[in-house]
Amino acid sequence: MVLRFARLTRPEIRKLRPGEKITECGITAECLKDGDVRYTVNIMVDGQRIHRVIGKESENTTRSQAERFVERTRTEAKEQRLALPKGRKLHLTFSGAADLYLAKLKETGGKDYDNNEQHLRLHLTPYFGAMRLDRLSRFTLDKYRRHCIEKGLSSATVNRTLATYRRMARRLLDWEVIERPLPSVIISREQNRREYVLSDSEVEALKSAALSDSNSYVWLFLLVGLNTSLRHSEILAARFENLDSERRRLRVKVKGGRWREQPLTKTITDILLREHEMADDEQEWIFPSKTSRAGHIESMKTAFRRIVVAARLDPVKITPHTLRHSAITYLSESGADIPTIKEFSGHRSLEMVMRYAHARDKQVDAALDRLEKGKTKPEPVPIRNRQSS
Repeated sequence: MVLRFARLTRPEIRKLRPGEKITECGITAECLKDGDVRYTVNIMVDGQRIHRVIGKESENTTRSQAERFVERTRTEAKEQRLALPKGRKLHLTFSGAADLYLAKLKETGGKDYDNNEQHLRLHLTPYFGAMRLDRLSRFTLDKYRRHCIEKGLSSATVNRTLATYRRMARRLLDWEVIERPLPSVIISREQNRREYVLSDSEVEALKSAALSDSNSYVWLFLLVGLNTSLRHSEILAARFENLDSERRRLRVKVKGGRWREQPLTKTITDILLREHEMADDEQEWIFPSKTSRAGHIESMKTAFRRIVVAARLDPVKITPHTLRHSAITYLSESGADIPTIKEFSGHRSLEMVMRYAHARDKQVDAALDRLEKGKTKPEPVPIRNRQSS
């Protein structure tokens, strides 16, 4: 396409005084302080802004060279568009790819949609935005990591957002939205040692608070958490029909959508048997709810925080997930070997299990004291008040 100029003509360019400039069709002629004229280009091509300094008149640069640069850039963009997959007229931007990914993830019932959406909305899309997906590189990803750290984000948060990017890249390739893999990203190592474990006195305080709480199911939730390695959502989605009391196993659907058998202590097995005898839920939920669409209680965070506060403990340090950390650490402190801990915790890799193999000094001392004293008789389990679902 031949550019036509009404203002950026050679006579008008010659009239320019130092500090003055004329812009037309994306080309700017600016008269510098020394009287030299500099030509620059600032245009949008396929959603990307391209800004280039073409040169100065003293370097034998003319408006024609700026015109040829504009023409060449748009021609190359057109040729690249012709190579795009059928039905696509423009190059896919990061924000466009993110929208496609979330839409397909929701449509297919993909896991962890909320976290993926949050990571993209708050961190990834604001940074990469209109950048073409085929322009992503390891360098741009490293710049993103540095940008996040400079903003004050923790290494854990940065890793979670990069994991979302990696998952999106893999899914887009699987769904044939893109033809070639996106640049890989390395997740930096975090300090994975779990520092906070409930002490015996804290456990007793929580049990007492749970028995007095208005939500009687929080007591059962607390005991299941302390006697298994199940996560918050895994506990609440468990069913009595999947309880094998003879083998002391509870079949549960865990992180990643897979099923596994959770080993149970004798204490929690007896408690679950007694709960089953008292239950009147036809769906066999251990934590039933008539108001939840899922049929079971979906969150125990509010009630759990309430008993933590009632026990005069710190709700920032002690969350439902603390129960899982504590249960695995207790088993580690008892002298169990790594394969046994792995079977109990449900972790797929030994590296993950090793986080719990380093007990705190106080916990080690307490374990040694218990070893010297020998086993004590188990305390009787208190009876909780029933509560309608």
